Amino acid sequence: MSTPAEFYQSLPPISKAYGTICVVATAAFQLGLYDPRTIALLYGPVFSQFQVWRLITNFFFLGKFSVNFGIRLLMIARYGVQLEKGPFERRTADFLWMMIFGALTLLVLSAIPMFWSPFLGISLVFMLVYVWSREYPNANINLYGLVQLKAFYFPWAMLALDVIFGSPIWPDLLGIIAGHLYHFLTVLHPLAGGKNILKTPRWVQKIVARYRIGAPPPTSRSQPTGAAAAAPGTGVAFRGRSYRLND
Repeated sequence: MSTPAEFYQSLPPISKAYGTICVVATAAFQLGLYDPRTIALLYGPVFSQFQVWRLITNFFFLGKFSVNFGIRLLMIARYGVQLEKGPFERRTADFLWMMIFGALTLLVLSAIPMFWSPFLGISLVFMLVYVWSREYPNANINLYGLVQLKAFYFPWAMLALDVIFGSPIWPDLLGIIAGHLYHFLTVLHPLAGGKNILKTPRWVQKIVARYRIGAPPPTSRSQPTGAAAAAPGTGVAFRGRSYRLND
């Protein structure tokens, strides 16, 4: 059995970095080191006072330490890690681009007054959950020990539970919208014969290569490695086909 330190070191880079920053942000808030309003998404100060950091920092605050915070962190540790170690194995740039695209989509949606939220971290985590549910649609999920369902329906079940427990509906729903948009543009549309318009930009690939983030990409895309080599019919949504996205 691995120690907590060994488990932490085994995590893939993007999920590990995002989860770590979220924990640090919440810990600093609990210690009174900053006011969350200084990192919240407030478009007024962004444009009038050029406080552009708000466009990034709002994604790292998942709320104070609580049960809900723990659930969101576990979502990153499970579903984000499974994505990064599975269908995005050795494709760190693609995974990072998915996160960036999701964040940009959420910023645009949040500019609509009825969708606005001061912190979009929960929505970004929910986007990861949605993309995971499309990668592993037939996986069995035990929801709080109450009901078992297929992973394909998991985001909607979590959305329903959050509403029942009194949480706002929009953060989860925005994450579903962002996740579905990514899934449509990178998988459904190309499979229907359309052109892939969401290729990972070269500047993202250069950042990953420059700082040696994650494992290097496979030398031959025709021979995917690891979990991506699963045979057809295993119930994975687009694991084997995803290597065509940046061709």
